[in-house]
Amino acid sequence: MQTTFPRLLLEHAKSRPTAAAMREKEYGIWQTTTWADMAQLVEAVACGLHQAGLQRGEHMVVIGANRPRLYATMLAAQSLGAIPVPLYQDAVGAECVFPINNADVRFAVVEDQEQVDKMLEIRDRCPQLSHIYYDDPRGLRNYDQPGLGALEELIGAGQAFAKIHTQLFIEQVEMAQPDDVAAMFFTSGTTGNPKGVVHTHNTLIDRAAVGARFDKLTENDEVLAYLPPAWIGQNIFSYAQWLVAGYVVNCPESGATVTIDLKEVGPTYYFAPPRVFEGLLTTVMIRMEDAGTLKRKMFHAFMDVARRVGPTRMDGKSIGFMDSLKYALGNVFVYGPLRNSLGLSRVRVAYTAGEAIGPDLFSFYRSIGINLKQLYGSTETAVFVCLQPDHEARADTVGVPCEGVEIKLSETGEILVKSPGLLKEYYKNPAATAEVLSADGWYHTSDAGFIDASGHLKIIDRVKDVGRIKGGANDGAMFAPKYVENKLKFFSQIKEVVAYGDQREKVCVMVNIDFEAVGNWAERRNLPYAGYTDLAQKPEVYELIRECVEKVNADLSRDELLAGSQISRFLVLHKELDADDGELTRTNKVRRGFIADKYSVLIDALYSGKTEQYIETQVKFEDGRTGSVSATLQVRDAKTFAPVKAAA
Repeated sequence: MQTTFPRLLLEHAKSRPTAAAMREKEYGIWQTTTWADMAQLVEAVACGLHQAGLQRGEHMVVIGANRPRLYATMLAAQSLGAIPVPLYQDAVGAECVFPINNADVRFAVVEDQEQVDKMLEIRDRCPQLSHIYYDDPRGLRNYDQPGLGALEELIGAGQAFAKIHTQLFIEQVEMAQPDDVAAMFFTSGTTGNPKGVVHTHNTLIDRAAVGARFDKLTENDEVLAYLPPAWIGQNIFSYAQWLVAGYVVNCPESGATVTIDLKEVGPTYYFAPPRVFEGLLTTVMIRMEDAGTLKRKMFHAFMDVARRVGPTRMDGKSIGFMDSLKYALGNVFVYGPLRNSLGLSRVRVAYTAGEAIGPDLFSFYRSIGINLKQLYGSTETAVFVCLQPDHEARADTVGVPCEGVEIKLSETGEILVKSPGLLKEYYKNPAATAEVLSADGWYHTSDAGFIDASGHLKIIDRVKDVGRIKGGANDGAMFAPKYVENKLKFFSQIKEVVAYGDQREKVCVMVNIDFEAVGNWAERRNLPYAGYTDLAQKPEVYELIRECVEKVNADLSRDELLAGSQISRFLVLHKELDADDGELTRTNKVRRGFIADKYSVLIDALYSGKTEQYIETQVKFEDGRTGSVSATLQVRDAKTFAPVKAAA
């Protein structure tokens, strides 16, 4: 599909002008923007930006949640041959300095007062940032800063300009070529400064079209856009595929109303990282624990049926007459109402990616009739590398290579990818580009994995993180920290895990409890607590976590490759790991090296045999203030198991 995003927009506006393109919930009411409305809005913004001096090839940052006018702004920039650079709306001001300076950004279009304040705060460090436009004017009436203006005013100026220069917009759109740069996404790297991943119209549209064909997406589908637009996954699902397939994108009122809005929209195409699916299930299980005896018994009885035959049924296989009858009854009394309660009653295709999803969690959703599948990709590959076909969804793989993709393994077991969706380059970073893109076009993913007998790709861990146990009974055994961490995160009581063991004689982990799930568990047992830190250090909570750790150890003992990665000692952290404190990336990936330095005293306690350790940690609050939290943490041993020999 050789085209550009603005041309796709104009095609929809011409062929189906009155069809809904986007909806936005405002003050509790869904407002619809048609394709014709969107095209007119994009033209007005483009003409306004042209008049303000935005140049072809120039970068423009866009910061905010999913909003039709911010999507229109990205299309307007692309219409002029400029390059939108979405940044994370929850990033603090200091995190925006490098991307803005690296990309020589003069123009910023932001959502609201919070984002305006960030831009003004860093302006002295970004002297070239001369134009700041805001979408939501609330709280900004008395702001008087040079170059600061309302997007509404820019649109008005653009409309007036367009009436005089009637052909400028079309002429600008026609100048763009499919191989022109369409967008740049800054990776939330676990070390060092983020890198600007440069993508063309071709790379993004090609992968969006492949995904759309794979899952038969049409203009009749609906999605809910609730994840950060700065993340390429959200950008593909709610921007690239939106313009390719022409479906309706729904923007929630706020982050707090996503669950309600999900139920109201009833999307047919849905994406969420595993932690969102975990959160939805945790909410269901908490409510079920509080339900009456009869309702609880019915729920568990029908869920037993679903667990036993649901995934088989979802895979298109026969489950027999009696089980079909039981499942049909379960669908009436439990599964249907449950899907409706989750807001997933109309979902035809649901995807998860980013982290491994627990087999039990994966099976739960498929067992109640939700077509949940996994995919594999990255910012550098424009997301789609592997997809799971219907009837071939498995928790332990990430699917088969999708159309146009070749995969091979290096001698070290690293996954190498060749695809039409590969990045053009890392912006102003030829050395980093050369590291990941070989001269013959293979992209080095940095992931370790293999293709199984059925042609599905399995991911073990990051290549750099795969290590070896040194010394002790498991000397030389493979250690895959992410694999171990994900196995623990399969339990609803555990939100985050950091595992260590490379070049050490045993594996130790630091755990974050899920405050909501464990809090509810504690309340049902009349266990009082005075906040996260207090709850995390309760002996009863340690016992709960120990049971989870030992279940993982029993499971690992049956894995010939990773039996030596069983966990010997653990502790429960006194605070939640947070991106604002530098412990997680903005896409919630653990920054293991940073955490090792920050919590070195705790790692020493784990490996030196101590049974407790005092620690005081500085934290950053949402309003920018800093404080500290301290506690004496318990350190516990966990039972490990002898490796189970595979049957001959």
